[in-house]
Amino acid sequence: MKDMKTGLREPRSTTLTESEEAMVLAFRPHARLPLDDCLYALQPTIPHLTRSTLHRCLQRHGIFRLPDVNGDKPQRQRFKRYPIGFFHLDIAEVQTGEGKLFLFVAIDRTSKFAVTQLVDKAGRWTAWEFLTVPFLEHLLQAVPYRIRTILTEFAGSEIDPANRFP
Repeated sequence: MKDMKTGLREPRSTTLTESEEAMVLAFRPHARLPLDDCLYALQPTIPHLTRSTLHRCLQRHGIFRLPDVNGDKPQRQRFKRYPIGFFHLDIAEVQTGEGKLFLFVAIDRTSKFAVTQLVDKAGRWTAWEFLTVPFLEHLLQAVPYRIRTILTEFAGSEIDPANRFP
């Protein structure tokens, strides 16, 4: 005879909502940043996020360690060197019990400075429309240095921050 386990049958966070946990789980593999860098990038969006909460969340879902660079994956080409202020922007879909959310991520290719924001828009194009003003304003306020270029993967488009919103 065995004793039954006590505690939650499905472990979950006691401090993060389901959408916040989904955001963390989508951000880590997408950004491939170390734990502390993930924490600094996510804290403006999730102010009550602590290092231990982040680590426990990632550990619970089995993604607390970044994959080994020299592991099974084929060697990736390195990005060419860019001056500081060259941001790569991407959108990731995040599935939660509450529905589909969109995670906007902007990462400086040189300094690895990252800015995130979670949006609950209806579709990918609606999310792209959201990007044009609110997320860029958020990005411009969050970055402590001059943004030179913002590169997106949408039809090879490039956004010039000097000509912010045409």
